[in-house]
Amino acid sequence: MTTQQARTSVADLTTTRATDPGAITRGWAARERRPLLGGDGRMLLVAADHPARGALGVRGDRLAMASRSDLLRRLATALSRPGVDGVLGTPDVLDDLLLMGALEGKVAIGSMNRGGLQGSAFELDDRFTGHTAAEIVARGIDGGKMLTRIDLDDPASVATLEASARAVTELAAHGTMAMVEPFWSTRRDGKVVNLLDPDSTIHSITVASGLGASSAHTWLKLPVVDELERVMDSTTLPSLLLGGDPQGDPRDAYAAWGRSLQIPQVRGLVVGRALLYPPDGDVAAAVDIAADLVHGGAA
Repeated sequence: MTTQQARTSVADLTTTRATDPGAITRGWAARERRPLLGGDGRMLLVAADHPARGALGVRGDRLAMASRSDLLRRLATALSRPGVDGVLGTPDVLDDLLLMGALEGKVAIGSMNRGGLQGSAFELDDRFTGHTAAEIVARGIDGGKMLTRIDLDDPASVATLEASARAVTELAAHGTMAMVEPFWSTRRDGKVVNLLDPDSTIHSITVASGLGASSAHTWLKLPVVDELERVMDSTTLPSLLLGGDPQGDPRDAYAAWGRSLQIPQVRGLVVGRALLYPPDGDVAAAVDIAADLVHGGAA
């Protein structure tokens, strides 16, 4: 997809949204779906839910994700590559991709809570402002993801825990994936910081694993941390590892992902900025490397 095509697509998307908003409902009803997992039992998802939380930065560029036409171009390129199973996004992004025809035969995961805006005083009161469980089921979206940050010193965390538990229960009742992304968090100089040491990650996993009335359809979305094999031994839930905000040499991240994928509980990757905004700008090449890591060349 060229830059000009992306711009044309954005113009078409706006026209459709203005003159025929029902096209979105019809599109979800007609979308070609696929099993959650392929034959190898692994999954590579591209994440695109950062903008709705006000998190637009990549490396040193605070507004790297501000251009919707550029983001959609990058997402379309990523989703066109072999071995990319699908995308995680908020309703606005998924609806755009749906209208573009980019979600046919792909896994679509809806991002449920984006209310904890980056840098806000209420960041840990992470309200569910995106997809609801009922809408995920009604649209035939394949799962719902919830960010669940836990700060023992912040009373707002319990509201997020309760809302996440409710979403897990509601999704499980319909046989739909609930993807919980837990962090043990704290505030330093007024800023929310996720604690990425092994023991803190284990604590977050054990709390997240117990959310909801059923764990039958619960998956975890977890950071790559030290001693990951010991960390993953704290759960039996299938897990996807996140890519995070890329820093340093991308080859270091690829090496860490490759090692992590040898752990049985790890079933794949959810990567956003590291693949969509690689240092050299070659989205297709970055995505192809990740797909080969996840699917072992079988894609």
